[in-house]
Amino acid sequence: MADNERPLLRTVVGRVLRRHRLDQGRTLAEVAREANVSVQYLSEVERGRKEPSSEILAAVCDALHIELSDLLAEVRFDLVGAVAPVLRLAPVAPVLPVSPGPPQQPGRSSSVMLLAA
Repeated sequence: MADNERPLLRTVVGRVLRRHRLDQGRTLAEVAREANVSVQYLSEVERGRKEPSSEILAAVCDALHIELSDLLAEVRFDLVGAVAPVLRLAPVAPVLPVSPGPPQQPGRSSSVMLLAA
């Protein structure tokens, strides 16, 4: 994948659905039958060739015994991992000494507190 290319949502959704199905040791036919969709359609969804409606996603999630919200959380995790840039820390500026300011009166402390964001 090129640096400026982002994965399609349907591709990642399909990959996560397939991962769950395979982790459960189930066939396309079993899950498709339980979700009331054709084997061909579910196969195309898993390969990222079809973008399923929310109703189809919910039916497939029910067939896989996973929550739709969990599917979407996994999709988000995969998307973030696929497009997250490498974090680079900005150089930190050196801390400069604080000028003493006006002369202090005898008996008073001259503490200074620096806050950084």
